[in-house]
Amino acid sequence: MTDVKVKSDKLKPGRHSDGGGLYLNVSPTGTKSWLFMWTPAGGKRREMGLGAYPAVTLAKGRSKAAECRVAVEEGRDPIAEKAKEEEPTFGECGDKFLASMEGSWRNEKHRAQWKMTLLVYCAPIRPKKVSLVSTGEVLEVLTPIWNEKPETASRLRGRIERVLDFAKTKGWRSGENPALWRGHLKNVLPARKKLSRGHHPAMPYDQVPAFTGRLRTAEAMAARALEFLILTTARSGEVYGAKWPEIDFTAGIWTVPAARMKASKEHRVPLSKRALALVKGLHEAKISDYVFPGQGKEKSLSSSAMDMLLRRMKADEFTVHGFRSSFRDWVGDKTQFPREVAEAALAHEVGSAVERAYRRADAIEKRRKLMQAWEDYLTAARADNVVKMRG
Repeated sequence: MTDVKVKSDKLKPGRHSDGGGLYLNVSPTGTKSWLFMWTPAGGKRREMGLGAYPAVTLAKGRSKAAECRVAVEEGRDPIAEKAKEEEPTFGECGDKFLASMEGSWRNEKHRAQWKMTLLVYCAPIRPKKVSLVSTGEVLEVLTPIWNEKPETASRLRGRIERVLDFAKTKGWRSGENPALWRGHLKNVLPARKKLSRGHHPAMPYDQVPAFTGRLRTAEAMAARALEFLILTTARSGEVYGAKWPEIDFTAGIWTVPAARMKASKEHRVPLSKRALALVKGLHEAKISDYVFPGQGKEKSLSSSAMDMLLRRMKADEFTVHGFRSSFRDWVGDKTQFPREVAEAALAHEVGSAVERAYRRADAIEKRRKLMQAWEDYLTAARADNVVKMRG
């Protein structure tokens, strides 16, 4: 074959050999494309498309055919190799991994943390082909923060390991994972110091009434969300993700789906009078499916909105999660409610698996009395409490 002949309009429909298994296929309508044909040992004749002419020139077609011949000689299947997804960079592989895990995230905050660490801390290795990421590159990312931010560095190492395992499963890598800890990075990085977990800094319960009074006077949506969180003793992710179908206004119950619960088990929350009035007021002016909407109608409040509110109110020595501890301390110090009821209100599992099997009910009415007592305390004690603030 020659360039002139390939370009000619006089070629008859059919396959025209260039030699070495390369053919120019001319359709009855005159369109042209390249084929590579071969017969594997003991098998039937096979053919593989190499692209349309003139996008694929004669020279390019010959080059592709040469690559196919080498594959056949080495016992490889050119068609299978062509079907294999093109190898991505580490950054692209990380994005594909996140997309594959979409249905397993507990909440948007967790997904955002994964995305942020892979985007920010892994910036030096994101442009590299994922098969070329070695121990040296992993150490380049981890070493600067290993001692300065040990918790973040440890999580980052685990996330890099997951992404590289994903790449190996997809056929883009082979061999040992360079982010592996045991028997590998453990030999070159110092062991991370074990920190005592302690508790989330909690506002003393005798200061919470005055604080909730201040919340009621604030106009921000974050203030409504934080007051609701305090009244229901919920976790922040449960509140941020709350949607209207979860609220039963008649029964006064908020049902948090299992997907948003830490224990992956549906949780019913009895709403006190104030909590119910709060969401009813928001429902009358609703603009979104979310109970506590953010800037856009399709988004909830930012996952840092309540933390930022604490900062603006000069109360950020405490944490949002700590209000659960405030509630638990109040129950233990000031009430006669059974421990099991208080723990159920916090969605904690109590007792052995056998005990839980026999105690299938969730004590909803006992918990309703407890949550109303908590609201009553916050209201009655408000006048005599002052929240300590930094100057």
